[in-house]
Order: sequence, then structure tokens, then C-alpha cells
Amino acid sequence: MTNRKNVKRLVYIAIPAMVVLLIGAALTIYFWQMRLQKPVEMNMAHHQMAAGMTDMADMEHMEHVAGMENSSAAEGGVSCVSLTAPDSSAPIRKFDLTAARTTLKLDNGKAVEAWTFNGSSPGPELRVKEGDRVVVTLHNKDIEDGVTIHWHGIEVPCSQDGIAGVTQDTVPPGGEFTYTFIAPAPGTYWYHSHQMSSIQVGKGLLGAMIVEPKEGSESDTTTSETTALYQQLGSSMLVNGSTQGLAVPGRPGDIVRLRLINSGNETMEFHVDGAPFRVVAMDGHDLHEPGQLADTMVPIGAGQRYDLLIQVPATGKVVVGSPSAKSLPITIGSGSEPHHSEGGQPFSFVDYGTPSPNDPIPQVQPDRHFDLELGQTLFVKSINGKAFGEIPPMIVKEGDHVSITVSNVGGGDHPFHVHGHVFRVLSKNRVALRGSPVYLDTLLTKKGETYELYLEADNPGLWMVHCHNLKHASMGMSMMLNYEGITTPYRVGTQSGNLPDL
Repeated sequence: MTNRKNVKRLVYIAIPAMVVLLIGAALTIYFWQMRLQKPVEMNMAHHQMAAGMTDMADMEHMEHVAGMENSSAAEGGVSCVSLTAPDSSAPIRKFDLTAARTTLKLDNGKAVEAWTFNGSSPGPELRVKEGDRVVVTLHNKDIEDGVTIHWHGIEVPCSQDGIAGVTQDTVPPGGEFTYTFIAPAPGTYWYHSHQMSSIQVGKGLLGAMIVEPKEGSESDTTTSETTALYQQLGSSMLVNGSTQGLAVPGRPGDIVRLRLINSGNETMEFHVDGAPFRVVAMDGHDLHEPGQLADTMVPIGAGQRYDLLIQVPATGKVVVGSPSAKSLPITIGSGSEPHHSEGGQPFSFVDYGTPSPNDPIPQVQPDRHFDLELGQTLFVKSINGKAFGEIPPMIVKEGDHVSITVSNVGGGDHPFHVHGHVFRVLSKNRVALRGSPVYLDTLLTKKGETYELYLEADNPGLWMVHCHNLKHASMGMSMMLNYEGITTPYRVGTQSGNLPDL
């Protein structure tokens, strides 16, 4: 009897003690994670620099930059602030975007508290032509934590990248900041706040940006086009701000270029019912001789853009949709409902299209190589087992040919996004691409996949590299690609209020 009482007493004590310990461990990990995402102050030009060195030349350079910690213009250093768009006689396109708290009435009658650009979410679509000088003035009406604009996929100068605490201070209520850059190659891009990005994008601070071919360039004038920006606004899934899908006019024989933008955090898989189609561009970059596809699911990762080319059939109607947005189909044309078959083979760019003739890139020998494992450590989304603030930056010099091996070892889909650069995908799971060259700024990676990427270090600056599931970035999956000798006067942290990936 005594033994039974002792066992009961032990159980009554042990179980609550274990629960307390588990809660304590969870809280400890949580506050550790928050410490990483909300440091008091951090200079992203120099954090963990010694740990990122890869050879003796790097270590020698470390001695050169060691004294630059507290200066943005130390001798031999170049401040990110001074890296601006070159003078140009090109046409100037000016825009004003005002960030503000707004109550939006959706087309289903629901009222949503949102943060908007110019009173809408998504904000206005910005259309420019290749080579234009783009001037955008951001005004913050009343977003208390401040706001910035990042030009996703566009190779802007360092000072214009819109990263709070790295390239600028966050714009406070009543403040403004003017961005100036040259419009890149024609393609589909988008913009969003990069201050507390997982929060502010989810509240609506985003929009599409389309770069059209310059006047006189070859373009198919018989092709119409439509942009479809999918977003998660609070609990509402929207396409172009609508809860009811998108209707695109089209008659049999018409050719439509459909620009799909996934601004959410989860991968979306798209099907096309009623007609064959082609994937003509990824992340704003055309594919070489893309082939016709049918019964194919196209996975588009968070932050990615795919351009589909679709010809309206004689039956008159095409439906483009995704299982993750069943109530938001894109209907092209009118007529009888096309047959929908579940599933379909996944689109693969490994052997899609044809190689470019006289392609020199596969023979280039890299000057630097980095291995990155994207995974999960307890409750933290990690790169090489570490989280934001503890991950050594990739350090390069201007002119370097850079090889990056990216492996997804767990924790979900990780769309790998590099700021300020376009990279080329050379291989997937050690199989070299056999079709069109693929140039991206955001690469969808799934568990067990490994990619070899090639990047030319041709845009000096301080650049974020992170998972574009912004919740994953906020949980630690964010790091830097830093050029030697580039400095910044800005700081990330609670002291400055600059929290780019929270």
C-alpha cells in the first residue's frame, strides 16, 4: 500500500514537473528566436564576417575591413548609400505610393482591415518600359512601425533595395523616401514592404510591376495580356483584390499571356483546362523555345512569377486554377465548361525548352563556392543549422563567378530568394539542365532537393538572401550576400526600429 502511495505521489509530482519543463523549454526557444529576429542593434555589413571567410585571401581582407564597424565611409570602404542609379537620358516614369491603414470592402461584402498602397491591396500595378528611369516616392501616412518598398526581382542599386536597417531606415508615419532605378529587362515583377515583411505583406502592402519591351523592339502585338496577383490578405485569399476569381475576355484563336504572381507564403500549383499552353517566362526571364504542355501542373513558389501563353480554343473557354485557391479561377473567353482532370504531371524545367546556342556559362569556373542547407532546428527555420544574425554572410568581390549549392533538408517548401541578382540554375539533384537556360531570383525547393546555382557578382552591395515563405524568414531563414568593402550607416534592431524580416 505504501509503495502504491509513493508511486501515485511520484506521478502527481513528475507529470506536472515535466509539463513545466516542456513549457519552459518552449518559452526559452521562443524568446531565443525572438532575440535573433529582434536584436538590439546589428550591422549587416559586418556581422559574423570572420566565420564567413573561405580562404586566406578572405582572412587577409578581414584585417582590412576590421576597422569599418562604426563607419559607413571608412577609408577603402564604399557606403551602400552612395550606390545609386547611373545618369540616364531615358524617359522618366514617376509614381507616388502612399501606405496607409484602410478598411477595404471586398467584393463578397466582407470588410477587412488592411494596410494599403493608394487605398487598395494589391496596390496599383506599375507599368514601365525597359530602360525607363523609374522614380517612386513612398509616403507613409500612418503605419506606426514604418514601411519600405522592396522591388522583388529587379536588380536595383544597393541604396534602392528597400531593406530596413540595411539599405535605408524604415520610413516613419509622415515621412517619405524616393526610389530611383532603371527598369530592367521586360518581365513580370512585384513590390512589397520589407519592414516586418511577414506582417506587412500579409496585411496588404504589395503590388505588381510590369516591365514592357522598349519602343521599337520585337514584341507580339497580337497577344493580349493579363496580370493575376494572388495574395493572402488576413484570412481572405484574393486574386487582383477579388474574392471571386478573374474573367479575361478572349475569342477563339486569341493568344493571351497570363502573368501569374504568387505573393503568398505557400506553394501554389496551377492547372490549365481547355487548351494546351506554354511556360514562356519564369521570374521575368524568357525561356528558350518553350514547348507546348498539356495535363501539367505548374508549381509556383512564394514570390515566384510564371508567364503562361494560352491560345483560346474553338470551344471558346479556358480555365486556369489552383487547388489552393478553388474559389479564384481565371476564366479566359466564354463557352462550354472545359473538362477538368485531377492531378497531371508536375512541370519540370530540367528538360523544358531547348539550350541556347554557344552557351558559355556551363564552362565557367567559379571563384567562390558556398553550400547552404535550408532546414529546421527545433522551432527555428535555419540555414546550415543557424538562424538570422548567427549565419555567416556569403562574401564576394565584384566580378566573381559564384557557385551556390542549395539543399532543402526539411521544414517545408523553401523558395530561395536572392536580392539584387539573377542566378542561373545549373542542375537539380545533380542532373544538369538539358533544356532552356533558367534564370531566376526565387527558386522553389522541396524537401530532398539539391540545386547548383550560378551567380555573377556584378551588383556591389549588401543583399539579403532568404526564404520567401516570409514566415520562415521571420523564424530565422535569412542571411546576407555581402560584397567586400561595402558598408552601411544603417542598423537592424529594436534600437533603430528596423526589423526587415520580422
